[in-house]
Amino acid sequence: MEPEDAAVRIGHPTKRAAPVVILALLLCTVAVTGCAAINKARTSVHDIEGNKATIDDFTGKVQSGEGSTFQVTYVTTGSSPATIVYAVRPPTGLSFTDTPTGAGSPNVDVVVNSSGEFSCTPPASTGAAWSCQKLGPASSARENQLFDFYTPAHWVSFLKDFSLVAGLAGDKVSSSNMTVNGFNMQCVDFVAGGVAGTSTICTTAQGILGYVKVASDATSFEIKSYSTAPPDSLFQTPPGAVITTPTTVATTTPTTAP
Repeated sequence: MEPEDAAVRIGHPTKRAAPVVILALLLCTVAVTGCAAINKARTSVHDIEGNKATIDDFTGKVQSGEGSTFQVTYVTTGSSPATIVYAVRPPTGLSFTDTPTGAGSPNVDVVVNSSGEFSCTPPASTGAAWSCQKLGPASSARENQLFDFYTPAHWVSFLKDFSLVAGLAGDKVSSSNMTVNGFNMQCVDFVAGGVAGTSTICTTAQGILGYVKVASDATSFEIKSYSTAPPDSLFQTPPGAVITTPTTVATTTPTTAP
């Protein structure tokens, strides 16, 4: 009887092997799916690492300009073109003016020096004096948002945050070169998932912003001139300006500009 039982077992292997075959097929399917997921993850990690390296290289060049004294003039594009003059003199000096095309005076004028931060308004008529409001901490924070867009620190922070996820959603980051108004620049270009167009941010050899174009924004700005010796007047309120503080009223007698 034993040989017969053996013959039966050998002659009909499919019945007992079927569950094993099915399990093997299932494991194979899971393995293939798992490998695809792992490969996709590896690709994403590779993209993230590559994008981060490109961005880190760029932000390192922009940060090299921090702590230096300079004056830079930008021109903007879009529906309301303007001329921007941004000047820095560490540790406290800062000046920012935004003058619309065709206007004789800026509609935004911010001066920061050792005496504080001031928002100044040009005279409404010939012969009248400038008026400058000394800003408290809350007002300074709001005012600083106006010119933050033109500061290297703003874009360094943005790019570092972007580099953490660039690659997961198919974002693409690359490098390029550009020359604007005689300034040779190195740029980082990126395409974000779900956003049409390419964004470009460029730095000059001096480590300051030279060109910024965000894909979702119709406005861009580019460098027009640069100096390492901004005049002292940029970091002072206009001569004869009426200076008011949060605790005074607009009729305050003009004080000596700091």
